[in-house]
Amino acid sequence: MSTLQLFATAAKGTEGALRDELRELGIRGVRADRGGVHFTGDLSTALGACLWSRVAIRVLCELDRFPCAHEDALYDGVSAIDWPSWIDPSQTLAVRAASRGSALSHTQFVAQRTKDAVVDRIRERTGARPSVDRDAPDLLLFVHLVNDEATLYADASGASLHARGYRPRGSSEAAPLKESLAAAMLRLSGWDREAPLCDPMCGTGTIGIEAALWAAGAPANAHRKRFGVEGWGVATEVDRTAFRQIREEARDAAAAARGKTPMEILLRDIDPSAIAMTEEAVATSGVQVRVVRGAAADLDADDAPGFLVTNPPYGERLPLGDAARDLGRVIRARGERPSVVLAGAPVILDAIGRPLRSHELHNGDLSCRLLSYGSIPEKKAPRRRA
Repeated sequence: MSTLQLFATAAKGTEGALRDELRELGIRGVRADRGGVHFTGDLSTALGACLWSRVAIRVLCELDRFPCAHEDALYDGVSAIDWPSWIDPSQTLAVRAASRGSALSHTQFVAQRTKDAVVDRIRERTGARPSVDRDAPDLLLFVHLVNDEATLYADASGASLHARGYRPRGSSEAAPLKESLAAAMLRLSGWDREAPLCDPMCGTGTIGIEAALWAAGAPANAHRKRFGVEGWGVATEVDRTAFRQIREEARDAAAAARGKTPMEILLRDIDPSAIAMTEEAVATSGVQVRVVRGAAADLDADDAPGFLVTNPPYGERLPLGDAARDLGRVIRARGERPSVVLAGAPVILDAIGRPLRSHELHNGDLSCRLLSYGSIPEKKAPRRRA
């Protein structure tokens, strides 16, 4: 397990942002691909990516690749792995599958047959078998079938990495922008972590909080009690010593970042319930930002001297056309000051006007455009984590 092939998944269109982030973290062999980024390292590299990456959704460890044109090939390929060294019968297991261009196209069957191969191998060795826990397993496996070739992954992250732990209950329904997508937006916007930043339609404050935490050098997921990789039986004592050191460094960095916001960040929204959730999330995250209730149309350009980065509402809290026109007036009044908007509907583009540049990405299943206006500063050399 000294050198592993690892893959960090990302929302479609954010692969480049994740590639740049992993390189800044000093990770080797970084290469962007469809749906994520390949990189190399050991188990501690996987844990470090889970702790520090703001853009990744999951970190997967490739276990094997093999031809898989039929059911027996799948079972035999999975059985070839020494599963008792990964998981013991007292632990739990889950399998998820995806298939594209392959004879085995029924993903539920693929997942079931993969699970059978794992537990049969363990039962042969130990006389007992692990249970299935689909929600919070000790070992989560992914099987990807593409053109009759199977790639088998173990999930090093456990639960999805997007959930940072600061958002209040119910906020995901009120503002469905995931933390990882907000972090990717900030990277793609060209924001340099030094200029002031404003979100005039902040929803529950995710963009501003992610900006503050990133600028302060806080690890994304230091609050997590455990990641999947920390429960793998293949981890040696050397690995576990490295895990403890990486954890300690992340805790120290999180403590040093708490309350430290090196620039002004203004979060604004007209909805009182959104403001209340933003204030709760701000308090939990420990960042220092200014939260103001007010309409975007009333925002004075002098209140937002640096970057504007926002994800306008999709019509739930106020009519989409009205919101887009308000935002368009604010952006035009800002002139050459950089403004970046995640547009989930064509009416937003129509109301604001032709952007300087446009980048396609996905918010869940929704295809969006990241629209850039004004003058975007030249990209500075990346700041690597110490």
